[in-house]
Amino acid sequence: MNANDNPLLDFTGLPRFDRIAPEHVTPAIERLLAQARATVERVATSAAPPDWDGVAAPIAHALDRLDRAWTAVRHMNAVVSTPALREAYNGNLPAVTAFYADLGQDERLYGKYKAIAASPAFAAFDGAQRRVIENELRDFRLGGAELPADRKARFKAVQEELAGLSAKFDDNVLDATNAWAHYVEDPAGLAGVPADVVAQARADAAAEGRSGHKLTLRAPCYLPVMQYADDRALRARMHRAYSTLASDLGADPALDNTALIERILALRAEEAELLGFANFAEVSLVPKMAAAPAEVLAFVRDLARRARPFAERDYAELTDFARTALGIADLQAWDLAYASEQLRQQRYDFSEQEVKRYFREDRVLAGLFALVETIYGVAIAEARAPVWHPDVRFYDIRDRDGGHVGQFYLDLYAREGKQSGAWMDDAVNRRRDGERIRHPVAFLTCNFAPPAEVDGRRQPALFTHREVVTLFHEFGHGLHLLLTRVDVPGVSGIEGVEWDAVELPSQIMENWCWEWEVLQSMTAHVDTGEPLPRALFDRMRAAKNFQSGLATVRQIEFALFDMLLHTEYVPGRPGPYPDARAVLAAARREVAVVPRPDYDRFMHAFGHIFAGGYAAGYYSYKWAEVLSADAYSLFEEVGVLSPVAGARFRDEVLARGGSRPALESFVAFRGREPQIDALLRHNGMTTSS
Repeated sequence: MNANDNPLLDFTGLPRFDRIAPEHVTPAIERLLAQARATVERVATSAAPPDWDGVAAPIAHALDRLDRAWTAVRHMNAVVSTPALREAYNGNLPAVTAFYADLGQDERLYGKYKAIAASPAFAAFDGAQRRVIENELRDFRLGGAELPADRKARFKAVQEELAGLSAKFDDNVLDATNAWAHYVEDPAGLAGVPADVVAQARADAAAEGRSGHKLTLRAPCYLPVMQYADDRALRARMHRAYSTLASDLGADPALDNTALIERILALRAEEAELLGFANFAEVSLVPKMAAAPAEVLAFVRDLARRARPFAERDYAELTDFARTALGIADLQAWDLAYASEQLRQQRYDFSEQEVKRYFREDRVLAGLFALVETIYGVAIAEARAPVWHPDVRFYDIRDRDGGHVGQFYLDLYAREGKQSGAWMDDAVNRRRDGERIRHPVAFLTCNFAPPAEVDGRRQPALFTHREVVTLFHEFGHGLHLLLTRVDVPGVSGIEGVEWDAVELPSQIMENWCWEWEVLQSMTAHVDTGEPLPRALFDRMRAAKNFQSGLATVRQIEFALFDMLLHTEYVPGRPGPYPDARAVLAAARREVAVVPRPDYDRFMHAFGHIFAGGYAAGYYSYKWAEVLSADAYSLFEEVGVLSPVAGARFRDEVLARGGSRPALESFVAFRGREPQIDALLRHNGMTTSS
């Protein structure tokens, strides 16, 4: 294939997603890998004294082209996966992983970076450049550059196998989700389920040439069924299917992630041992704010101690309500969402579905954009670009003076072939190319229900308030990438940001979803066009911390499990736990309040730690929530729509990217180190609650 005909090799503008096909992947990646290797070899063998322009700049340029192409492939495999695309992705994954493993172990390059750091010129570097060199030296050590040859080879083999296992883990979860369906013929069997969900289920069945309704485990179907379906047996069936995805209790043994989990953990432990660490958690924490696993465990357990009394109160109230009001004497896992929604409606006199009628997609997006424009001094406008699916939209962000800031893709709806969840990723990072600035481009991905036809009328997509919070969260990640002013590769946008601080810009955005000044202008009832009534908003605010104790303890359970898993358990070795399930059971005994059924295999779909970047890092959500709650308290003090506070947050946090330690950026914004008080207050977990 001629290179000029391969869209993955075109870096003149935005990715040409409308033309990228599986057959383009291998030729493009092979060519870019060869070019990157040639650059590495040229730099590594150069006799010139090592400096920024001779080492860091050319390496960054070569990696940038490879990263942009591979990111496009990885993204498409996540959002429009097909067997051919998956085969192309998985077929090239070993070569890409091997290249980066070799790069991280190249003693010649490592020596040049050390020479740069030791040179007199280093003191004259700007802060971002110094940070890059320091990070590179750290990453060479973590990449095995200091290992003897035989251990380097083993370390590389471990990295390659881990990459393949993580990809397989995600594939199994996606395939298991897509493979499961339950058909309900009689509409009476869906009593209580919202009309738009029923309509979509009917349409999904009709698309297969079947009568009745097709229920799936994708979030827009699964969550409302669990929350509203009066049929307890249906909820139990759905819950068991969802809780056993990709497990030994799943429908297809070929999709069982049990062996993958054990092998991933064994390889991570071996990686830590090769590098001279006691466990994988120690490796994971090297580039994070937290200094050691003991510090994380102390933080998590302290938060559990504070939250548990509120969680126990929440659960006692729920079990009592289920028994007295719903006739459910034996509250089970498949009843929790249903009973909670019924209790919420009784206590606060509204339902999530009632609120959902006000959150039309068009109004939500307009309100979100208006908020960002007000606080951060930018302008957002829809634009055009090649996309991977007709539902995807594209936007420009500019400063008020018209200067280009960045662009983003918005892919909101769930569909077959798309991984579950919500996330942000970088399509293009900000870079300086001579006198020209290349502006950043973000992927913003969610899994909401698409527009549905209800009672013969097509209505716009409607979001629950919880989904609005999710959208704001991911947009916060996007702003971290898009509003950077750092031009240096490696510390621009979210690059180089400590992982336990990377949730700060996303979590702070969630707070505006609870402000009347924001919601009153971003809502319009789907039937009447009326904005959200103030009385309904007040009831929503009153219910904001409904069961926050249970929610907090659940997150702590995940974080504790993750940290114990990566500090105290090694498959096949003597220790306190015979397998990973035993670790989860121990974490639950320590902090959980709600009992889970024996069939629960939650961890088999826990992609955050087995296929994502949160291994020994799931605590980051709560760690960063301390930062975000405390940061938002400044907006509460000076005005939640204050452009002054917004400019300060943009200048000291978002614009700085990874060019300095996250704690320095926080202190520069807040004027002091973070405090936990705001988090407890925001979650209703204070003595006055």
